Amino acid sequence: MISLRLGKHLEDRLEQLAEGTGRTKTYYIRQLLEAHLDEMEDRYLAEQRLETPGPRLSSDEMRQELGLDH
Repeated sequence: MISLRLGKHLEDRLEQLAEGTGRTKTYYIRQLLEAHLDEMEDRYLAEQRLETPGPRLSSDEMRQELGLDH
């Protein structure tokens, strides 16, 4: 169970959407999370990698690592 506080404007918009479509506010919050959580995870992972970069590979080294060189 999660509870969250929304600003009045956002709450009103969500309420209107739910009422206008016959769905619940929970339904739309779940849809938003499912649609955007992957993007947010990817962004934070990319930011973390930029802050603490790992070893770099050349394209030849990467091909070899992936077994693409025959």
